[in-house]
Amino acid sequence: MQRVKTWLVLATLAALSCGCHGSVVTKSTRYEPNARPVAKDATKEELLDQYNQFARNVKTVNATVELKPTAGSKYSGVIDEYHEVKAFLLAARAAEIRVIGQAPVVGTTVFDMASDGETFSVSIPSKHKFLVGPVAVERTSAKPIENLRPQHLLDALLWPEVRKEEAVLFEEFNDESGRYYVLTVLRGGYQTEILRKIWFDRADLQVVRLQTFGPKGILLSDVRLSDWQPLAAPAASSPSAMAPDGVNSFARAIQITRPHDDYTLSLQVAKIAVNDDIPAERFKLEQPAGSELVHVGDAVEKKQP
Repeated sequence: MQRVKTWLVLATLAALSCGCHGSVVTKSTRYEPNARPVAKDATKEELLDQYNQFARNVKTVNATVELKPTAGSKYSGVIDEYHEVKAFLLAARAAEIRVIGQAPVVGTTVFDMASDGETFSVSIPSKHKFLVGPVAVERTSAKPIENLRPQHLLDALLWPEVRKEEAVLFEEFNDESGRYYVLTVLRGGYQTEILRKIWFDRADLQVVRLQTFGPKGILLSDVRLSDWQPLAAPAASSPSAMAPDGVNSFARAIQITRPHDDYTLSLQVAKIAVNDDIPAERFKLEQPAGSELVHVGDAVEKKQP
């Protein structure tokens, strides 16, 4: 009996050591050379320079986008899906932006928003309302989509430059989705706090995420960028267009999440021009005749008599 057991053990070991008879299949994953995950290396200084090149040299943006807002969150238990709208978007430094949203097919204006960095205005033709107020004021609304402000799009398109006097931390971050470098910009003063985080995908060193924080670490904005594509060269017939020195590409998919405003805004860029000369009057939004004027931010919102 002992000899039988010994024979069985030896036979098993032989089968395990020989793969030619198919007794045991050893499975391994092989990547094609061009499909292997890559992780490019860069220093903090190189990444800061790359980011600031983009921030410094993108002066204006003129884009046509498909815009889809989603109000509510899984935390509140209420998620409202809104139809996509075609939007014409203009942005210029230092802080001017204009966004006109139109319904698909019929082309009627759904909203018209503008901001100069100090005040904002929003025209909603279907409700015959014209909202105005200071940029710094946020109004809590029962309908989160009403918290949408034009300046919320601005930092996603025209990035603030990291100044030399600002302290910056540098780290690696890895998870199942990829490998990243993260620059954390700090706010000084009485107490050091996080101002923003800049995420770089190590597969190509493109910026893929921009997080902006308020006092006490409040996450104000979480912007995700993807589908970076080359920019078209300025048309020879447009001498006012400036070649974006140091800027070779622009993200075509942008998602803006505002946790405390309880909405997410997705932009799919269909057409974009960078550093076109945009006349100042195109950023002016006048109150439509017959619309109701609403002052946002007053203790009691004032209405036009």
